[in-house]
Amino acid sequence: MKALDLINKKKNGETLSKEEIYFLINAFNAGDVPDYQMAALLMAIYFQGLNTKETTALTAALAESGEVLDFSFLGTAVADKHSSGGVGDKITLIMAPLVAAAGVPLAKISGRGLGFTGGTIDKLESIPGFSTQLPVKRFIELVQKNNLAIMAQTDKLTPAEGKLYALRDVTGTVENLSLIAASIMSKKIAAGADAILLDVKLGKGAFIQEREAAFQLAETMFRIGNEMGRQVVSVVTNMNQPLGFAVGNALEVKEALSVLSGEGPADLEQLSLLLGGYLLTLVDKVRNPDEGEQELARLLKSGAGLAKFKELVASQGGDTAYCDHPALFPSTKYRQKMTAPRAGYLREIHAGKIGQVAAMLGAGRFYKEQQIDPAAGIVLSHKVGDFVAEGETLACLHGNDKNIIEEALKGLNSAFAIGEERPEDLPLVYGVVPPFPC
Repeated sequence: MKALDLINKKKNGETLSKEEIYFLINAFNAGDVPDYQMAALLMAIYFQGLNTKETTALTAALAESGEVLDFSFLGTAVADKHSSGGVGDKITLIMAPLVAAAGVPLAKISGRGLGFTGGTIDKLESIPGFSTQLPVKRFIELVQKNNLAIMAQTDKLTPAEGKLYALRDVTGTVENLSLIAASIMSKKIAAGADAILLDVKLGKGAFIQEREAAFQLAETMFRIGNEMGRQVVSVVTNMNQPLGFAVGNALEVKEALSVLSGEGPADLEQLSLLLGGYLLTLVDKVRNPDEGEQELARLLKSGAGLAKFKELVASQGGDTAYCDHPALFPSTKYRQKMTAPRAGYLREIHAGKIGQVAAMLGAGRFYKEQQIDPAAGIVLSHKVGDFVAEGETLACLHGNDKNIIEEALKGLNSAFAIGEERPEDLPLVYGVVPPFPC
């Protein structure tokens, strides 16, 4: 086989075989196919697309380009969860310990945040001592011992995917849904997951802002998982306003702890239980998602979820005193309130703009190597639909640079829209693929 022949084949709209896709990925990973040829192939895929079999073959080739974890010795299904990224999305910090407390092993390999979408690893690393850089052997041991471990991505898993993503990032081919689906699913497969819950965010604070594209991605990932013998459900969820009230790494950990303590925002608790209910159904722990929600609600009320989170922190070197006393988390030098310019109903809280301002304050990255400020971010005071009085606080900005806070405050003004009529309530979930019961 020759790479150029396969590039021309895809450029002309023909279908690549499984053997051809494996050849291209393995040769690219070994350095035998140069970047410029792979860039040409990516552009051909971008315009011509991949069918389900091609996308599945690409997923498998990327997953098998490095180490593939095997939890079969546990004798039970291992779960994983992925979010396509949002603002204030700390669902993993709540749902994962609850699912683990329900007796389901959850092995999660997470990424860092880039832009205004926060990363689970950054959030956990705001807990002093918490180690996300685990040897694979230790990661597996913790899943076996505690039913839960969360670690950062490693070069040993899906190395070809990492190289391919870096190339997509600089060739304008990131947005292709087949490439997105293969990228996400290859990492889940390599991490050893048997049951995968996919939280596909849709809205102004998400990577995908069109309903049709969100459901197409959800369907594509479900089909890949099905083809590869995994139990998969994709839930398309609302990301037009931030989840909860806190946006920023340590701020979000504190809010997650408040939910696990039974005192957190209703939308966060509800979505965590709902998503966890689907995951328990996938592994046959319960008969349906409603029963799963009820079981997780029981574990939340009993304190088992909080206890499991503390066990996660302790097992990975973190200081559990911060779980018992969230006030220990560092605070920023400056805080600045933003108030309502007039009375009325909050008709919009633009999640994307909130996320961008939080990143400006230091809670996010604009390039991969940028250091974040774990204490920086924004705490909202209201949700869409709330009535606010003139002069009432809408948000509080947390930052360590006074000049940036003043600039950020200007950028935050356009994130809120106030009107005379109360808007319709925003749904938490737009749909599920496949529809349950399945």
